[in-house]
Amino acid sequence: MTYEIVFTKRAVKDLEKLEQQVKERIISKLKEFKDVPLNHAKKLTQPKLGSFRFKIDNYRIIFDFGDDKIIIILRVGHRKTIYK
Repeated sequence: MTYEIVFTKRAVKDLEKLEQQVKERIISKLKEFKDVPLNHAKKLTQPKLGSFRFKIDNYRIIFDFGDDKIIIILRVGHRKTIYK
């Protein structure tokens, strides 16, 4: 069962700051992950940003699950700066 992916305004801003190649890679991976997201996700130990994360190369996508099979992308950023 496929999930719908929804970006917050903050996540869109984060994504727009990235290089075009990185954006395309992240979007293509998210399309792959939306079929079975928990197989690719890791639960965060300190969920101040969100509850789960996807790891795509050196980037992390912080997200939560919404109602009715929705993945809400909260933040997108490099692994060194995303948790600060």
